Amino acid sequence: MADLDLRLVRYFTAVAEHRHFGRAAAALHTTQPSLSRQIRRLEGQLGARLPDRTPQGTRLTDAGEVFLPRAKALLRSAEQAAASTLAAAKPSRITIGYRTNLFVTPAVRELRRRHPEAELLTRHLGWTETREALLEHRVDVAVTRLPLRTDQLRVTVLYDEERVLLVAADHRLAGRESVTLADIADEPLPRLDDPEWNAFWRIDPRPDGSRAPDGPLIQEYEEKFELIAAGQLVAIVPDGVRFSRLRPDVKIVPLTDVEPCQVVLATRANDRNRLLAAVCRTLEAHLTGPEAAGLKAPVA
Repeated sequence: MADLDLRLVRYFTAVAEHRHFGRAAAALHTTQPSLSRQIRRLEGQLGARLPDRTPQGTRLTDAGEVFLPRAKALLRSAEQAAASTLAAAKPSRITIGYRTNLFVTPAVRELRRRHPEAELLTRHLGWTETREALLEHRVDVAVTRLPLRTDQLRVTVLYDEERVLLVAADHRLAGRESVTLADIADEPLPRLDDPEWNAFWRIDPRPDGSRAPDGPLIQEYEEKFELIAAGQLVAIVPDGVRFSRLRPDVKIVPLTDVEPCQVVLATRANDRNRLLAAVCRTLEAHLTGPEAAGLKAPVA
């Protein structure tokens, strides 16, 4: 059996990601000759050549393509093992994850008052990051929204949140008191690389079986707002967006004929940390809606 050095495995994944030894070396804060030596060491441990240099950069061999997903899984497992061990060694540390426009500050203040001995941290989570962040022990509990794959997780519904439409300030629907799905039947909507997210937030397919028009694939939160403001798409979003100060070239319009989304509390299903249980009880008691956080929508 190969006695793999995880540091070398991490070097290989950087080369595979950047497809270039020079860029990978810069990202790893090492030199290109040193990185080349480390990759050769890994190849010696595995008995297979992994990348080939080309005039354009670096190309993975067939063996490298096979090893890459296993290398990533190996690194994730090592990170989870380290995080689990640290959590067992320091049971008084809890990290609370939260999604954009879900406000945990008053609950965290109360938790710090009740548990002065505990180290309570907070971490913002991206659109589709919640599940991985929990299973990889980057957070211990998450305040997030459905849809969410719930296998290996324990999920508690906190409250319903209406869904609204975001449009450009000069869009034909911007001045309406409310709109329906029929009003946006031909409007392109942003997409993510997540089928569940697309089905729910694009309402695709529609109740009549028609498909939602495709907008661009979005990677960043601000990118979506830029495209909305430019009039290139509209977006269905949680009503909590109104509690942030929106850019003036984007407007909110109520969407009347769709079900609300649900804000939930999620933890790992097998986590038996007693402090975490107490944290979850406090979060459930305090997170009952934006009003519970004392929030008011900014004046336009």
